[in-house]
Amino acid sequence: MGELLNIVTPLHKRTKRDYIGRMRDEKVKCSLIARKYDKDYWDGDRRFGYGGYKYDGRWEVVAQKLIDNYNLSGHVKILDVGCGKGFLAYEFKKLLPQVQITGFDISKYGLENAKEEIKSNLFIHKAQDTFSFKDKEFDLVISLGVVHNLHINELKSALSEIERVGKNKYIMMESYKSEEELFNLQCWALTCESFFRPQGWVWLFDEFGYTGDYEFIYFE
Repeated sequence: MGELLNIVTPLHKRTKRDYIGRMRDEKVKCSLIARKYDKDYWDGDRRFGYGGYKYDGRWEVVAQKLIDNYNLSGHVKILDVGCGKGFLAYEFKKLLPQVQITGFDISKYGLENAKEEIKSNLFIHKAQDTFSFKDKEFDLVISLGVVHNLHINELKSALSEIERVGKNKYIMMESYKSEEELFNLQCWALTCESFFRPQGWVWLFDEFGYTGDYEFIYFE
């Protein structure tokens, strides 16, 4: 089993959230719209998702932490599973000019609105489907905020593929440590399918053969 890391949590905690307000605001309708991962999810009203996901450099610190943690340099190969608009991939490219960055996502809109500098390295694909890459092809495989959106049977295939193609692996997912945090998560999350405590996730990692690193974000 890999290590529990603290990479995204500081960024996650910068955002204030009105949990009750979201639950009262036609949550089911908003969730159905969000799950299309189209313009409304990325750049529509906040009730449907990001509420306008524009590049602002916030992911640079995350990219740098990952570079430092995994001692990445030179012509390394990185795969971003569920890359969205590719902002994190772009930060890797800025910090490591010789990096071979690849990313995929299920959102056509997200990929069409990715940074031009890395758009040609991104493609449409589902995390739960077999990856068209060789075993251990990448020096690092990352997946942020994706696996909790999968059903448990899809989790098995996604985690197995991440494990297969990466020498190093890091995934981040939503979780909860208390009933209050579970309530907040259920109020806020629009696309989450798998709700597990940290110990539940760790059990699944072991069950599905995932040996990489991981991080949980909480809605406190």
